[in-house]
Amino acid sequence: MKKNEPPYQLKHYLNAINHEKVDLMAGEDEFWEKKYPAYIVNKALSAFPDTLLYVNEMNRLHHLDKRLQFQFFLNSIRSKKRFSKWLRSSKIKNLEYVKEYYGYNNEKARQAIDILDDEKIEYIKRIINRGGKYGRVGVDSRLDARGDVE
Repeated sequence: MKKNEPPYQLKHYLNAINHEKVDLMAGEDEFWEKKYPAYIVNKALSAFPDTLLYVNEMNRLHHLDKRLQFQFFLNSIRSKKRFSKWLRSSKIKNLEYVKEYYGYNNEKARQAIDILDDEKIEYIKRIINRGGKYGRVGVDSRLDARGDVE
């Protein structure tokens, strides 16, 4: 932990569990336990196949104390550097547009977003726009993903 850095950040908990194997809650500072974000740690660890079953077990036993949940992860998960990107809010909004435009589920829409360029996503946004302050910009009768006229 750096000197100018605020304590009790998510990255400190994740580094302690994944890589450093340091018991942050063993010291006299009780705020490490109070500030432990169990849901967010579970969500972050669920992105990896080797930790998924452990996370599922903690989701099943969500009523346990934060200290016990942290200890379970600390002593069960093997030491390894794990990194994953979080979806940004702009990508989440784009996901909804792609889902509606093509009629895809979440997984297919994520794959489509990786393939589509920014120009195509902007086109989809214009088509899906239903009005509001600036009025409707898109076309009323458009072809859906299957080629049918709506």
